[in-house]
Amino acid sequence: MSDMPELGDGELQRLQEIGELSNDKYKGDPNFMASLARGLEVLQAFKPQYSQMSVSEISQITGIPRAAVRRCLYTLKALGFVHCPDGRHYRLLPRVLTLGHAYLSSSELAKAAQNSLDYLSKQLNQSCSVATLDGDNILYIARASVKRIMTIDLGRGSRPPAYATSMGLVLLSALDEAQLEAYLSRVTLEPLTPHTVVSEAQLREQLARVRRQGYAINDQQLEIGLRSIAVPMHSRKGGVVAAMNVGVNASQVSAQELRERVLPLLQRTAMELALLL
Repeated sequence: MSDMPELGDGELQRLQEIGELSNDKYKGDPNFMASLARGLEVLQAFKPQYSQMSVSEISQITGIPRAAVRRCLYTLKALGFVHCPDGRHYRLLPRVLTLGHAYLSSSELAKAAQNSLDYLSKQLNQSCSVATLDGDNILYIARASVKRIMTIDLGRGSRPPAYATSMGLVLLSALDEAQLEAYLSRVTLEPLTPHTVVSEAQLREQLARVRRQGYAINDQQLEIGLRSIAVPMHSRKGGVVAAMNVGVNASQVSAQELRERVLPLLQRTAMELALLL
């Protein structure tokens, strides 16, 4: 195994975008704090598979010089966001959760969605989620989990690639043509499982089908054994603001059962929640 952690295309792109803001768009802007941008890059370099990293590893991931990474980590450690138990490898501390908690606790969408998901989850005895589009990924903002059916952990704050998820397909299908073209020009369709759609033409067909039928079914594209169905969530002002899904064990619940038993309840819950948005 390489000493350098491997990040997916979406995660690398997110870090590169922040770096480009510092180096290109806002270079020379006296109001832009490059040091703050670098600190955020360092924080976002951590991921579940690589929960502890050295200065050198973070420097390789972010492209930030080691001296600057060291200063960022020194500051983050002083503020209680990271620690370095062995004197070499840094780990995140629970205090980083306060950064996302401020959004989740103040967002009307996140709070209302959580209440709706809790009720729907009890009705179906299945895990339910709500997500928004965040760059080329989706961002889980609410989740009610009743059973663990995946090896990956999809809790609030998770950011799986949009093209490989049912909620992502719903959200991508709501983009206008220019937005979709921009997305397809950036993203690399990686085969996460043998079922993942990695052809742009096939993805376009999928999205067209989702637009026509008003829902998306993801059949083990993100992980083997995971099947899910998602619907759009509209605001009262119009437009899709989020997506809601139900995830099931593919060996226990068929796609037909998702359409016949789960979809009506999912659509009703999404419509009721839309009245509050």
